[in-house]
Amino acid sequence: MCIVFIAWRVHPDYPLVVAANRDEFFARPTEPAAFWTEAPDVLAGRDLEAGGSWMGITRGGRFAALTNFRDPAQVRNGAPSRGTLVSGFLIGNAAPDAYLEQIAVVGRQCNGYNILLGDGESLWWSSNVSGESKALPPGVYGVSNHLLDTPWPKVGAGKTALSAAIDELPHEHGLFELLCDDSVHPDEHLPRTGVPLDWERLLSAAFVNSPTYGTRSSTILIRDSAGRVVFDEQTWLPGALRGPRRRYRLLPAS
Repeated sequence: MCIVFIAWRVHPDYPLVVAANRDEFFARPTEPAAFWTEAPDVLAGRDLEAGGSWMGITRGGRFAALTNFRDPAQVRNGAPSRGTLVSGFLIGNAAPDAYLEQIAVVGRQCNGYNILLGDGESLWWSSNVSGESKALPPGVYGVSNHLLDTPWPKVGAGKTALSAAIDELPHEHGLFELLCDDSVHPDEHLPRTGVPLDWERLLSAAFVNSPTYGTRSSTILIRDSAGRVVFDEQTWLPGALRGPRRRYRLLPAS
């Protein structure tokens, strides 16, 4: 993913609310969200180039999402796939903190990332750039291509919009609306991450739109207090044209 907003234990009836956009080159082969044949309890998309996933959930309530850390100067060719860290958690049974310990060595070998892991009881964030790992208290969070809650304009705007949207639940309109915000922010408010200024402008929007690179999917994930999950994924084509939309409803594992 390139931006993830999470409301964790903010709403009494919906302890986990996630709104996320995945930005990627349109030429990169991708499989949209579906249940995995080899792991039928896992619902997630797949990166068919490097392997793994960017976001998913299981019937048992295990959740994982990952964003890249944007720093071109630190990118290493041949580094292990970050997406396998997501799939490894989804198909496993380790608690989030224990899993973060398990992946510590390989995580340091990967290019920069943030990862969010939850099991229904706790929600953890970790980054191999800062070396931090911490359990998150109840609250509204945003992470893009820097560290958790870094005050980039689109992160702050999205968190504010999420706080308003959760008051409308179970209606999802506000959640999708915040993910479709294509506002480009003024140059003086943009971060300087090492990409050219025209790319900083393009990437300053929550919804990214260019001919070759942009938002490939917008995903809403809502888990209620009974363990039922709503998972809606809207895929996008070049030119911000709508692709297929997939709606899943998960019941708790028996």
